Amino acid sequence: MIDIIFLGTGTSQGVPIIGSDHPVCKSSNIKDKRLRVSVALKWDGFFFVIDCGPDFRQQMLNTGTKKLDGIMYTHEHADHTAGLDDIRPFYFKQGNIDLFLTKRVFYFLSKRFDYIVDDKNKYPGAPSVNIKIINKNQKFTLGNKEVIPIEAFHGKLPIIGYRIDNFAYLTDVKTISSSEVLKLKNLDVLVLNALRKEQHHSHLNLDEALSLSKKINPTKTYLTHISHHMGFHDEIQKSLPNNIYIAYDNLNIKSS
Repeated sequence: MIDIIFLGTGTSQGVPIIGSDHPVCKSSNIKDKRLRVSVALKWDGFFFVIDCGPDFRQQMLNTGTKKLDGIMYTHEHADHTAGLDDIRPFYFKQGNIDLFLTKRVFYFLSKRFDYIVDDKNKYPGAPSVNIKIINKNQKFTLGNKEVIPIEAFHGKLPIIGYRIDNFAYLTDVKTISSSEVLKLKNLDVLVLNALRKEQHHSHLNLDEALSLSKKINPTKTYLTHISHHMGFHDEIQKSLPNNIYIAYDNLNIKSS
């Protein structure tokens, strides 16, 4: 059994957006307040995170966790990587933190966080990491579980989703091949991005996410990476099929 904690369910700007007068940004409903997208996964004493965005520090404080066994990255965009420096408290307690990422994501992190990942430019007091290069065709071990990488595309940018047991996490998806969809059969829980109702050039909109969910056919689907343009959480939830849910920050679910 995997415990899944939605650390953040918002887009790159979060919700509310700074200075916005949009009704959703002014909502008093806690479910309409979204940090940048990320999840934590817990099982058998392990604690892993998928993506480490600019809200990572606050998200870790919200969970109350005292350990971090590693971070899996979906892609290199700032809303998924900008919080790397905030692994320092875990590093000071535990030593090097494992990062699971593709060669391309490592290339971008090595430029933005050279003082962390480049031993030649290591800044005193900066955290240290163990780089674990992954690719779409090779399973790897996380804790005591097998992980299946899933390739999808964020516009033209290849990204990696992850399947662990009967749980899968895919965010910032626009398209995915039929061969990769085959890796997602017989899921208990699917987490999938759905930016808004209107079309977007590099993200699934709501109708596209519902269509992909139907194709994959998990027991339950939770939608994440939600924009304020989607509308109010409670109103959208009422319009969805019985097995589709709009995720919200700090939601805790389980998957077999």
